[in-house]
Amino acid sequence: MDIYGFLAPLIGTIAFAVLAPIIGCLLAGVDRVLSARMQGRVGPPLLQPYYDVRKLFEKEGVTVNGVQDAYVICALVFAVIAGGIFFSGGNLLMCVFVITLSSLFFIIAAYSSRSPYAELGAARETLQVMAYEPMVLLFAVAFCMATAVLPGALGSFPVLGAGSFDVATVFRLDVPVIACIWPVFLGMMFILTIKLRKSPFDLSMSHHAHQEIVRGMTTEMSGSTLALVEILHWCENVLFLGWVGIFFVWGGPWTILVGIVVALAAYFLEILIDNNFARVKWQFMLKSAWAVALVAGGINIAVLAFL
Repeated sequence: MDIYGFLAPLIGTIAFAVLAPIIGCLLAGVDRVLSARMQGRVGPPLLQPYYDVRKLFEKEGVTVNGVQDAYVICALVFAVIAGGIFFSGGNLLMCVFVITLSSLFFIIAAYSSRSPYAELGAARETLQVMAYEPMVLLFAVAFCMATAVLPGALGSFPVLGAGSFDVATVFRLDVPVIACIWPVFLGMMFILTIKLRKSPFDLSMSHHAHQEIVRGMTTEMSGSTLALVEILHWCENVLFLGWVGIFFVWGGPWTILVGIVVALAAYFLEILIDNNFARVKWQFMLKSAWAVALVAGGINIAVLAFL
């Protein structure tokens, strides 16, 4: 590996660790403000998520065991690494694997509390991972195949089989990858609701008080541990919206603005869905997510294989 191949992910990870919590906090604030407006309420100020997390850090640290904090910290670290890999133009497939590892550490953290409510939330989170992971993997494969068939920067088609998982490859394309993998984009929009933990698929933990007796996975988490979980969620949101935006980035860096606009539009759509749909059963989530992955992802990849 050359020096650039080492420094780019490192710099990207550091930048993501600094910027993602800030951007994620603002997105969470926008979520609360828009949700309040949709429900006819005044709502909290834009920076209310920041105030909440700051207050949690000021509280006395109380944990049910000595390993829960370690698992949560590992989940946050791997989420930051996944974001650094993606936004530095690194390997998309590796990014998917690392963020899945982050989710597994979060699930183990919930299981470690031995609380029946937290264990139920962890079981539901495991089902959510099982539901969206096939579509996410198909997204990475379709991205690689799309970079092999779309025209390159010089207007000529690349050599067959020369596709790449590297996110930076999109800047060498004449058209965005959505031109040939738009069914995969629709599939990703469907499972984005699960990834962002929005209704109707917020089974493991919900910010809607009327849908929870207790707090699901975070029932036994408080203080700084819960604050880290909130920051983890902010980082995940930024990464997942980055996945949405990459469908619309091509050619020069100026197209990043197009990707940002699309990602923000997708986030607004998720907020709208979140405030208009009630929670569904896990069986429907699992069946519908797999059906979408099979139709949107499977068929799209089959078509790309013959191009």
